[in-house]
Amino acid sequence: MGKQLMGSETLSKDWQPALADGLDRADARPLAHGDFTMAFYGDLFRPVGRTLGVGDPLFTAADVEDGLELELLLAWWKAAADVDPAVAPPGGDTLARSPRAAQAALRALQRSRFFSGVSLRALVFDLKQLRRYLLDSELRQTARQRVQDVLGTETRVVVAHSLGSVVAYEALCAEKDHQVRALVTLGSPLGMRMVFDRLQPRPGDWPGGEGLRWTNVADEGDVVAAVKDLSLFFGPSLDGVVVHNGSHAHDANAYLTDRATGAAVAGGLRD
Repeated sequence: MGKQLMGSETLSKDWQPALADGLDRADARPLAHGDFTMAFYGDLFRPVGRTLGVGDPLFTAADVEDGLELELLLAWWKAAADVDPAVAPPGGDTLARSPRAAQAALRALQRSRFFSGVSLRALVFDLKQLRRYLLDSELRQTARQRVQDVLGTETRVVVAHSLGSVVAYEALCAEKDHQVRALVTLGSPLGMRMVFDRLQPRPGDWPGGEGLRWTNVADEGDVVAAVKDLSLFFGPSLDGVVVHNGSHAHDANAYLTDRATGAAVAGGLRD
């Protein structure tokens, strides 16, 4: 989420050195030149017809739609309150979807450590990206196809962050003959009920053959990864790891440089 102004090359420049550090901390050999490919779909969320160099659309609390967007926002609020004493928990009337729920949730989240420095409009835009992926079938298929298109016969490991973990999971489930040996998900929202219940294909499917090893890495304070233990939804074969990213709980680079990520990637390359 929130990468609509970037592309596969710009993201690769961030991810490759971060992943190299993770592999180094796991005492694993580095990737060779050409061993890394980035699938990108963020441009699908970039509004058509104008340049976004001056910022994202000027969303406010009034733009949060009832239904999935509000449910996600309230879930983030509750998750933030669970890990951050500075965030007051939502009251019963708010959880009942009161008319001012979105405004109250956004105000509370902007006081949290997790969303520190994130503008209100960016927060709402992220909500809309996740909602659009789950409800816009054409966009969903296009994003998923971009991942499937880079799954070559030599692809052994897929590393996916945030919304990317949802896209990658669905792409692997759809591509039955892939040769991927390790799926590594970082800061994943796959355990949130409003996400899990809308997965395609059927929720809970294993994204590969019996030989595929899935490792989910989550920071304790990562609000997007509200459910840390994905084995509750996908079975005991899934390995879960909790890491500490400091004030950058959901940051992809912080996840990639962790030893646990490097070890999971190295395991898929070594098998």
